[in-house]
Order: sequence, then C-alpha cells, then structure tokens
Amino acid sequence: MPEYAVLRSMAGVGDRLGPLILAEIGDIRRFHSGKALNAYAGNDAPPYQSGTFESHNRHISKRGNAALRKYCFEVMQALKLTRPQDDPVYLFLLKKEQEGNPYNVAKMAGVDKFLRIYYARAMETLKQQ
Repeated sequence: MPEYAVLRSMAGVGDRLGPLILAEIGDIRRFHSGKALNAYAGNDAPPYQSGTFESHNRHISKRGNAALRKYCFEVMQALKLTRPQDDPVYLFLLKKEQEGNPYNVAKMAGVDKFLRIYYARAMETLKQQ
C-alpha cells in the first residue's frame, strides 16, 4: 500500500504502530476529508445547539473506532519521548501544553492534527499514481 510509506515516514510511527493504524483506517479513499477521518476515529466534537444557544466547550464524541484513537494517542506519547524538533505535530503539542490545556486535551488535539496531516499526505501520494 503506498500510504504505508507515508504513515511510516511520520514521526512517532514505528514498525508496530504503523500497520496497526493502517489496519484500523483501511482504505483512505473512503473518507472525503481529514475531518471525516477524525470523525471515524471518534475524535470530533458533536454539535450541541438549541435555538440561539451554541456550546463551544465540548468533549470528543468517542463514537468512532476506539482502537484507532488509542494507537494515535500512543503516537503522541512517542512524540513526547523522542522530541522531534522539526515535526509539526510535536510543535503543535508543545503549543497546546504551553496554552495550559490539560494532558489529554493537548494529546487529542495532536491526534486531530496527526490524522489531518496523514490524510493530506496519503491522498497526495495516491493522486500522483
């Protein structure tokens, strides 16, 4: 699969997590956007509005693929251990932690960015073929 090379080249993804993440995602062409991939992982906030009220402080839905969410969270932990200074996901994690976000909130924001970047790179690779 050509998208495996894309996933494997991302920081924090090793020989164990790469195949697991790819197996949980399956064919990347099923998703129309990076947001759809995040929704599949259950890392999106469901809408909450009633009349003119619209909530902005919401939690992730957890309706999606729990295994994919777990594997991506492990990638975030690997990023924190290896500290790749040129990786955009790691820099985003640091930014969220410096903003004062709690541990899990910062990590799930990193997962969101990780999945969106992976989707964009994988689709670019598939278009080139």
